[in-house]
Parts: sequence; C-alpha cells; structure tokens
Amino acid sequence: MRRAVLTAASTTALGVLLLSLKPHHSTVIAAGVPRPAGSPSPGAASGSSTGTFTGDPVDTRYGTVQVAATLARGRLTAVKVLQVPSDNGRDQEIASYAVPRLTQEALGAQSARIDAVSGASYTSQGYAESLQSALDKAHA
Repeated sequence: MRRAVLTAASTTALGVLLLSLKPHHSTVIAAGVPRPAGSPSPGAASGSSTGTFTGDPVDTRYGTVQVAATLARGRLTAVKVLQVPSDNGRDQEIASYAVPRLTQEALGAQSARIDAVSGASYTSQGYAESLQSALDKAHA
C-alpha cells in the first residue's frame, strides 16, 4: 500500500514538473492573429534585397557586438561577426561557442528573433539587435 501511494505521488509530482517547463522555441503571434502559412515572421528577411548590410554596433556590458548580414533575393545566407567582446580569455571563450550557435539560429530562423545562448546573454542580445539593424537596412 505504501509503495502504491509513493508511486502515485511521484508520478503526480513528475507530471506537474513536466507541465511547468517552457518549450525551447515559442511561436509569436502578433495581436492574437495567426500568420498565414508561408508568410515571414516579424523581423524576417523578405523581398528581393541582395547584398551585405552592416548592422549598427551594439554596446553591451562586456563590449561591442556588430554583425553584417548577407542576403540573396531576400533570404539570409550568411552572418559575419565584425565585433564581439574579446578583452580577456573569458570573453573570447564565450564568443567562440556563442557566435556559431547564434549564426546557426539566425540562418535557420531567417530572422533576428533567435534564442539566446546560455551563458552569453549579453552577447546574444547584442547580436540579435545588430542583426535586426542590418535586416532593417536591407529592407529600407
């Protein structure tokens, strides 16, 4: 009998824990209206822009982050990092693992709406802001 009660309590606690977790990727719906299938997300590269567009430098707590976005017929094809915090070994270590992940996220999302890299929140925020600036310039 004790074992059954313990099992039921454990299962319930595990269920509550799992339900409290947030999904890794969340879908953003503007003003409660779903976007039609195939339409770009807010901040996404669209249109017929082609070329390389340099984003504004973004000052973070640990240094400046700046990227340049390359678009081909409105699709984000590459992101080149022009500046990241690199004053010390820790900054360089963070940039070495965060920048490739941020770039991969941006290319996959075709947007500056990307998840932050754990342990690199300031760099992630600066990267996303600079990338959004570059995408805005591409569509101006």
